[in-house]
Amino acid sequence: VQLVESGGRLVQAGGSLRLSCAASERTVSSYAMGWFRRAPGKARQFVASISWSGDATYYADSVKGRFTISRDNAKNTGYLQMNSLKPDDTAVYYCAADRVIRVGVPGWGYWGQGTQVTVSA
Repeated sequence: VQLVESGGRLVQAGGSLRLSCAASERTVSSYAMGWFRRAPGKARQFVASISWSGDATYYADSVKGRFTISRDNAKNTGYLQMNSLKPDDTAVYYCAADRVIRVGVPGWGYWGQGTQVTVSA
């Protein structure tokens, strides 16, 4: 399974972005998906995850209430809607997929290459 993220760009604080994660195979519709980020000089951190059906979602405390994870299985695509962005949200954002939903970085089997999000003050 190949994953390709898109939608990252420079945005002002308080603004919004929607990231997309397009999968190369329809089988991803039966996989959980997750979003992660790596800020400069920091370890990769969990942002959000969603079950294959979309019924279950999990969020890091730092983004809860501001970010929304979703998916469209008909399009083999996952999304991360990011609102009220802060400079601390600046990072490379990655999506991942796996048969099992997880809360955290370890264990995800398939990863994208990332998309840069920069939030200016």
